[in-house]
Amino acid sequence: MSDYSDGASIAAFAFLTVFGLVIALAFYVISSWFLMKIFDKAGVQGRWRAWVPIYNYMVFSKLGDLNPWLVLIAIGASLVLGWIPVLGQLIGVAAFVVTLLAAWRVGLKLQKEAVWLILYFFLSLVWLGINAFDRSRWNTAVPAAPWAGNGFLSDRTNWAGIPSQVPAGGYPANPATSPAGYAPPAGYVPPAAPTAPPAYAPPSAAPTAPPAATQPPVTPPSAAPEPQAPPAPPASTEPPAAPEAPKP
Repeated sequence: MSDYSDGASIAAFAFLTVFGLVIALAFYVISSWFLMKIFDKAGVQGRWRAWVPIYNYMVFSKLGDLNPWLVLIAIGASLVLGWIPVLGQLIGVAAFVVTLLAAWRVGLKLQKEAVWLILYFFLSLVWLGINAFDRSRWNTAVPAAPWAGNGFLSDRTNWAGIPSQVPAGGYPANPATSPAGYAPPAGYVPPAAPTAPPAYAPPSAAPTAPPAATQPPVTPPSAAPEPQAPPAPPASTEPPAAPEAPKP
């Protein structure tokens, strides 16, 4: 009876181990595929970078303005010191916090608000899938990270094939993240300043008289003919009569 129970326990343990490995492999393949799509948006050269374990999250941290060596240090410390109670768990939490901060910065460059970190905290695979296949475009013109001036946390590495996170042409330069002496890329022409509208002139107080309308020339009417006097009667040739004598 004991041999049967021992065999069943071993079989159950082997099944759970294989099932766990299959789940881990599936998570690795899907997450690497999503990272490859995000790297394409960021302009990373070489899709193989998304398929190398640990290194892919180092690139992810670099895109998130964090020192990529922090990921390697945190994962290495968790592998070496993970057997120590409490300390091993704290190192694992620190490694997750590094990727969480990188996800916050990567999300900002893909037009995602900080509230999206809640989704990454609980379902990082879903967060990666949304950012991999939505229509967001990579934009480095975001506010500087709070750790931009910290030499240990900020990214100061220069890796070939991974574009610098200094704002690219077409976006305003960010003084907090731009190194000294940074010049815009060749061919970039800053937009012209908008011209001021012409000054408005108020109308004068006294209104001007409208121009007189042109009138057609008026022809005066012809004068009526004046009436003529009747002709005088002809003069009589008879002598005038003598006056009558006065009566007594």
